[in-house]
Amino acid sequence: MRVVLDTNVVVSGLPFGGVPGRILTAWTSGAFVLVLSPPVLDEYRRVGRELAKGRAPLNAALDALLALVAVRATMIDAPRLAAPVCADPDADMFFAAAIAGEAGYVVSGDKHLLGVTGWNEITVLRPRALLDGPLASRTR
Repeated sequence: MRVVLDTNVVVSGLPFGGVPGRILTAWTSGAFVLVLSPPVLDEYRRVGRELAKGRAPLNAALDALLALVAVRATMIDAPRLAAPVCADPDADMFFAAAIAGEAGYVVSGDKHLLGVTGWNEITVLRPRALLDGPLASRTR
């Protein structure tokens, strides 16, 4: 199973744990293949640095996570979409990565992404729905 994770899932999973943390643990355990593109990784880094600003231990932990993501995730070249899909055009990079990386899922809590689930046969799931649905049998 190939999955694109929205930035909020990745950068909140480490410091806050919870459902996003469980998704990151599932990924590191091999339950799914994380697919991303250079713009998505850049977004993870930018938002992670903002979140960790002024907190050295969190900054170090996020740097380690992003280094792991850069090495272990499936990095693909994702051309920009020909036409906007989301109301927020910045969110289109997640669909571009999903198409180029043949991922069936984008995981996000972002209403702009959730609002276009099913586009091009890509299912957009909230983090809890990923754990309770497609990952349920893979993480037991």
